[in-house]
Amino acid sequence: MGFADLLEEVGGFGRYQWLHVTLISLPGLLMASQNLLNNFVSGIPGHHCSLPANHSHYNLSQYQVEEKEFIKAFIPMDSSGTRLDRCKRYVEPQWQLLVPNNTANLSQLQTEECLDGWTFEKSEFFATTVSEWQLVCSLRPLKQMIQTIYMGGVLTGAIVFGGLSDRFGRRSVLIWSYLQLGILGSSSALSPSYTAYCIFRFLSGMAVSGIILNGVSLKVEWIPTKERTLVGTLSSFFFTFGQMVLAGLAFWLRDWRKLQLVACAPMFLFFTYSWWYVESARWLVLNRRSEEALKSLHRVARINGKPEVVDKLTLEVLHSHMSKEIESSRSKFTAYDLLRTRGMRRISICLVAVWFSTSFAYYGLAMDLQKFGVSIYQIQIIFGAVDFPAKLMALGMLTYLEMQTIRTILACLGKGFTSASFTTVYLYTGELYPTIIRQEWVLSPPWQGLAAWQLLLSSCWTRYSLLCPVWYMGGRRCWPAASPASCQRR
Repeated sequence: MGFADLLEEVGGFGRYQWLHVTLISLPGLLMASQNLLNNFVSGIPGHHCSLPANHSHYNLSQYQVEEKEFIKAFIPMDSSGTRLDRCKRYVEPQWQLLVPNNTANLSQLQTEECLDGWTFEKSEFFATTVSEWQLVCSLRPLKQMIQTIYMGGVLTGAIVFGGLSDRFGRRSVLIWSYLQLGILGSSSALSPSYTAYCIFRFLSGMAVSGIILNGVSLKVEWIPTKERTLVGTLSSFFFTFGQMVLAGLAFWLRDWRKLQLVACAPMFLFFTYSWWYVESARWLVLNRRSEEALKSLHRVARINGKPEVVDKLTLEVLHSHMSKEIESSRSKFTAYDLLRTRGMRRISICLVAVWFSTSFAYYGLAMDLQKFGVSIYQIQIIFGAVDFPAKLMALGMLTYLEMQTIRTILACLGKGFTSASFTTVYLYTGELYPTIIRQEWVLSPPWQGLAAWQLLLSSCWTRYSLLCPVWYMGGRRCWPAASPASCQRR
């Protein structure tokens, strides 16, 4: 018997659990806003070099052209020839370019950097951090640095607040995280400089980690084991719907300071009602606060309509149910214990790989929406909407299918998509390589040897221990057991 049995006695997944899960999940509507906020707050508007200060002295009517065409005398076209260059302008006005059917040699015209700053369009964004601090051209890496600093705060918060929650409790750290994000997130909307904004975003990222980690822990520790898959999946829909909410808010406001404030101010509301949360009874017992844990269980039982359990559930019953967990909690564990034993080491390494690859792919797509070349607001809604069927499918598979069946289904889907990828790669390779070497590289591309390495290493592991060398370079294949003379041309 354990803590799970106690949860069943006080009502299982009853009225309290529904309220508890809903209230903790509501901030998830704005967690998506925090993680993906940089797409809109630091969106890059269309821009070009500002014209020289004396450009107004030129008589526009003399050339009988519109102002949009007039700019071409000062700003060259980019390499695509479809829009103005974003980072250069002509040293001297090139009036001959305004003449129809001119034959000027553009490559010989002298250009310079944007000495007078930039002019930003306001069709997509009214104001962003990019337009306010002119984070374009040579300063463009500073735009991505904002997101990097924020994610650094998320990592730091996971380490700091993870340790604090084990010491001070999930509820206390969660309440503090709401307040920290509300104050610092709202303050970032008032940032007077780029440096101040980065500092506020770093501290906001720490608070986001505190909310997510402690919210999940506090939620899970009051839910019976058999309901966790359903509750976890349904709770994630708050984050999914939050992506669509973010698109709506960004389209409505279009000003980075207003959007930043609207995305963070509701944290004060979550901070206000979070005092109603009940601390994890399991954490209280394992930290020698059994009386408080007993009061929490009694409260949950009454909310769940189980008042008769209050008299039956005593300290002795509580300790008898959790005797094994209390005994194991007396040992101190560190991060090194994740790698101490062979089984735990394998699990840790695999989970690190899974988390890294999943996060890398997800945020690699979701954090730079402007590269898709369509409306950033539309693509954000589409990215949010596509999560609904995907998560419902995951819920159905996890609930009704065995793990081996799920593995087979995913393998088949993966095989199909990689086959499509192979077809595309072959077509692109044939078109991109010069004809004279196309046959050698298309029919026998050496990078296929990388896949052969994986196969051979897995099949020959026991025979060659840590190394099963196969050389596959430029169409030549050499096996360890073969003599050099046997390395033949394919």
